[in-house]
Amino acid sequence: MRLSFRRAGRSARPNFIAETFSSRIWKVRREDGSPAIVKALKPFDDVADELRGEHYLAWRRGDGAVRLLGRDGHSMLLEYAGETLLQQVLGEQGDNAATAIAADVMAKLFSPGKDPFPAELHPLRERFASLFRKAASDRDGGHDSLYVEAAQIADRLLADPHDIMPLHGDLHHDNILHGPRGRLAIDPKGVLGDPGFDAANMFYNPLDRDDLCLDPERIADMAEVFAKTLGQAPSAILDHGIAYGCLSASWHHEDDNALEENRELSIAAAVRAVRSNF
Repeated sequence: MRLSFRRAGRSARPNFIAETFSSRIWKVRREDGSPAIVKALKPFDDVADELRGEHYLAWRRGDGAVRLLGRDGHSMLLEYAGETLLQQVLGEQGDNAATAIAADVMAKLFSPGKDPFPAELHPLRERFASLFRKAASDRDGGHDSLYVEAAQIADRLLADPHDIMPLHGDLHHDNILHGPRGRLAIDPKGVLGDPGFDAANMFYNPLDRDDLCLDPERIADMAEVFAKTLGQAPSAILDHGIAYGCLSASWHHEDDNALEENRELSIAAAVRAVRSNF
């Protein structure tokens, strides 16, 4: 399916919106005049994540996530999801309102799909490879780190999943938008595994609000909300939070980004402290 949008006329010119590490993004007008987004992927190391996201969006068919309207090589034509980020809701209505909205979006994302799961999705155990490598290195070096504990938690969760489903893989405050069809998720990674993984990233966001991310009361409240949404125990959601945070930290470790690695580890430790009370 090729991308199709109007090019004629000044008002129909693609409007450049943003450039990220992975893509360039334009707002365009389709041939029927409706708005849409063109996302052109760059040739970067993790481009496979974005391509798996295409398959996830095609499978979701617009239920809880933006619709994939077309594709052409490494470019996607996507439904216009609006411009109001969940981050903005947090600023205007508070963290509890933002968490409730995230939970509602999760519920939609985990509604049954009509088609078989896409074969291209990334199995969750493979996604945890960096954490397992870092934990093995620490263990071999005699360092009983949080990485070692988190790898044990991850291995337990992977061995006995609550369920196995297609996952967004990167759900957070900048990947949920409000627009013509309500709240929709954007920019999925396309993962396959336990739904608790999709709740985990929320503990670490927004990235500029460590005051929230380190708050034990907020961590406990989030665990309760997402546990109810996903039909899991709060302790399981917190375990996913610990495992995910250390996975993210291991990625930063591989990138020699000590600042972000230490941030993720500090929040993982805070989640772990709350977990001890459940």
